[in-house]
Amino acid sequence: MQQDQAWGDVKLTDGAGVMMMGSTEGIPTKPQSATKGADDDDDPMDDDEKMPVGLVNLGNTCYLNASLQCFRAVPELRQSLKQFSGQFSGWETDQEKSETVTAAIKSLYDDMDRFPNRMIPLMMVETMRKVYPRFAEQSDHGGFMQHDANEAWIELMTNLKKQLLPLSPAADSGVMPSTAANFVEQYLEGEFEITMKCKESETEPEKHQTDKFQQLNCYLDREIKYLQAGLSSRFKEVVSANAVTLGRNADFDKVMKISRLPAYLTVQMVRFYYKERQAVGAKVLKDVKFPLLLDVFDLCSPVLQKKLQPYREKFRERDESAVQRDIAATRLAKQTNVTVNAPGVTALGSSQLAEKDAGFIKIDEHEDLEWKDGPVSFPDDSGSSNSGFYELQAVLTHQGRTNNSGHYVAWVRRSGDVWLKFDDEKVTPVYTEEVLKLSGGGDWHCAYVLLYGPRPVPVRVEKATKPSAVLPVGTTKSITPNNGGGNSSSSHQDMPTD
Repeated sequence: MQQDQAWGDVKLTDGAGVMMMGSTEGIPTKPQSATKGADDDDDPMDDDEKMPVGLVNLGNTCYLNASLQCFRAVPELRQSLKQFSGQFSGWETDQEKSETVTAAIKSLYDDMDRFPNRMIPLMMVETMRKVYPRFAEQSDHGGFMQHDANEAWIELMTNLKKQLLPLSPAADSGVMPSTAANFVEQYLEGEFEITMKCKESETEPEKHQTDKFQQLNCYLDREIKYLQAGLSSRFKEVVSANAVTLGRNADFDKVMKISRLPAYLTVQMVRFYYKERQAVGAKVLKDVKFPLLLDVFDLCSPVLQKKLQPYREKFRERDESAVQRDIAATRLAKQTNVTVNAPGVTALGSSQLAEKDAGFIKIDEHEDLEWKDGPVSFPDDSGSSNSGFYELQAVLTHQGRTNNSGHYVAWVRRSGDVWLKFDDEKVTPVYTEEVLKLSGGGDWHCAYVLLYGPRPVPVRVEKATKPSAVLPVGTTKSITPNNGGGNSSSSHQDMPTD
């Protein structure tokens, strides 16, 4: 029914159901920019920045809202969805269901791009409840029940894997087209190499196999205090398996190594365990620290480590150049009347900094070059990570004592030190220090799912504008060295602006 259509033109039969969609609020108007006062200096958002849209809770749907906001922080996923041409197909076959779920995600993200105010994800919620009846379960009081956000995360990933095609790399990127069968396999899926050796028989041959993964699990055992330790604890363990030479089950040493790293790495903090007596998933409140910058090199196979090493060397070169710049600036300040305003930023070798030639001192032997963000993937594997270095992009948290109760919230990096807290329809800017407090240890929000994105490999390129290469000895000049390190310390991508 159109906005101006009269009810008298609508023919309804007895008993027909009518769904009312929209809002009782007035037509939204463009928000007025407030004048920034003296007390607004700590606001992490500029006045002219638009706040991304939140999602209204439609009855314990925060688990789905939080998952969708985290997924939306992956720019390649949004690009792939824009290329998706599927429709709302129905609910009969698995193919129709996965196409309908993917179409609902695309439609929701498109609407979030177009409309500046809060979004009511009615079609998305109803689609998930129709495709997965457990998400439509109701309590004894008649309301919809809360659900585990990681279950919704996995189901969303499963449907996207069935529908989205891999992305083609840019023509000038130097990266070959992906051989992956779908987008999830290309950007969000890694691979394990698994070796099993029998502890009870030396004649039992080793077992070798490979396995795909879309999440790494961090088990919160009593001795675990840091994410890296929780991840590596399950890469070596003793398991029971059939030993052919013994004719029975025996203990095997199981060793897993990562043989393929995806560009985006998902980590689940295993915070819930099942209590049979209460028949609930009880929560582990333990405080386990997670890093903003994650290095998984030690979890990789020797073959992959060798492949990663040349790209990791670029990070070391850039970091060393920053140190050299500090040293060079200090030496220059001592030899001349030049003062340096900003220490600790990138530059390059200092071997010739003290050279004097016709009354001039050379500041930088590479001053025509600067550091820029380079590739994130191997040339022969589009969508992979070529360094093993990751940067935190999103955190899905849970507040409460069981996975089927409490509240879920998404925290998404916008840019630099600014994050956005998506508490359903309420969106609030926060700083990184608040995100790092989500490690657990109490009844406040605890990190449940972490989404890490790629750190682009730094490369040296020619500067667009070449500065003067020399300074006359004895002149007084204030130098502010530029940060040639690109934005490796900031996010690989900024949170989309609506």
